[in-house]
Order: sequence, then C-alpha cells, then structure tokens
Amino acid sequence: MRNLFTIGEMAKLHNITMKTLRYYNEIGLLEPIQIDERNGYRYYSTEQFEQINTIQYLKKLGFSLKEIKGQLYHRDIAGFVDLLEKQKKLTEQKIKELVQVNRRFQNRINDITLAREIMELGVVRVVDINERKVVRLMEKIGSEPEIEVSLRQLENMANMNSSIFIGGVGLTVDLNNIKDKKFDEYNSIFILTEEEDIESSFITTFQKGKYASIFYRGDHNESSPYYKVLLDYIKKNGLQMMGDSIERVIINQYISKNEEDYLTEIQIQVTY
Repeated sequence: MRNLFTIGEMAKLHNITMKTLRYYNEIGLLEPIQIDERNGYRYYSTEQFEQINTIQYLKKLGFSLKEIKGQLYHRDIAGFVDLLEKQKKLTEQKIKELVQVNRRFQNRINDITLAREIMELGVVRVVDINERKVVRLMEKIGSEPEIEVSLRQLENMANMNSSIFIGGVGLTVDLNNIKDKKFDEYNSIFILTEEEDIESSFITTFQKGKYASIFYRGDHNESSPYYKVLLDYIKKNGLQMMGDSIERVIINQYISKNEEDYLTEIQIQVTY
C-alpha cells in the first residue's frame, strides 16, 4: 500500500481543510514529509496520522497552537501533564461560570413565571423576605436616560458583566422622599446578585424582614398611584416604614412588546 498522500487526501482523511494544513506547515506545526521539487506538491505519510490526531485532540481540549507545537517538539511527559493540569483548571473555572450563568437563568425564569401568575394587582401584601445581596450605587436619578447611564456606571465600577443582572435591576426611593410624596426621585440603583464570591466595595444587603409589597402593570413611570396605595395601607394598619423603597421592573419592553404584560413591584420594609 502506498504511504504518500496529497494535501487534499490528507485533508479529506482527517476532516480538515487544505487551508488548515497549509497554515500548520507555515508555522512549523505539521510539515509535509515530502515536497515534489518539480511541481511543489506536498505529500504526507501514515506516520503523521497520529501527529495530526494529537493536534486535533489538543485543540479540542482548548490548547493554543503555540502550546501544541511546543509539546510536539519537546515530547516531554512532565510538560504534557502540566499542560493538562493547566487546561483542567481552566475547564473547572468555565464549569463554575456556566453553573453561575445557569443559576441566573433559572432564577430569572422563576421570577418571570411567578410574576405571570400574580393575580392580585394593585393590592398590598405584607410578606417575609430573606436578606438579599445587592450591588448598589448611591446616586440621584430622575429620568430614564439617567437610569441607563447610572446602570452602566455601576456595572463598570463593580466590574460586572451585564449577563449577571438580566431582570435583576432596581431603584430605591429615599424614605424622606416617600414621606414627602416625591416618588419619582430615586436615590440609588442596584443589581440583585446571586454570586457568592463577587467582591466589590459596592456590595450591600437589603435586610431580612417584613415588607409591604404591591405589584402593578407598568414601569417606573406609573409608580406614583401605587406608592399612595402602599402609604395608605401602612398608615391604616399602624405600620412603621423602616427604610427606602425598593422598586423593580420585572417584565418590561425588553421581555414583552405587549404593555399589558409589564410588571413592577414596589416594596417597603415595615414593622408593627
């Protein structure tokens, strides 16, 4: 059986392109075993099959061509184990990141699913809520453009990726402004975060406790009448407000084009 294969045959046998083989030749990763001086045709042999299999295997593991070339050149067991250890750590980090992303998606799915099941809109309920970790930027915000700019600032300063906070962004209104019925003047923007190991000087918490809560169809622009309903309920039931309000749009125009689907929740921590 012949033991020389053209570049086209080699590419077909290993399910790669001739362009890739030419590039491997250019960088000295896999050179033809023979080049015909008359026509410049490149030929490979069965002896190189295992070499190309190794290249493809290491590529799938995530190694760079530079690392693969170094390994094939030195053929050192200890070096190969070191490469595998390095890639194993990178893989473990990717798995950790994917688990976090998966958890965020599931939390958002749960969030939206529960929101769609809410039937009592415009009705105040007092609910027990556990402590929540947030990344929060204290800043006066009074318009939609300011909300977007402040969110980008918070994202950058906290070194967070936007995929972290899909559906987890909210605003707060200072307690004194609530008492003065200035419901459209926000004093901070926050991002709910489920990350256990995130480190930032902007991290704080919303305390565990009882919260007067109300859901309504609409976004931040429609909040004023619902604040009034909340305040009336708090007053009639002899409750005391414990801090700033927490206002979060759960379903907005980025999730549904139907305004009837929009959903916002306002919470104010209270005590009897």
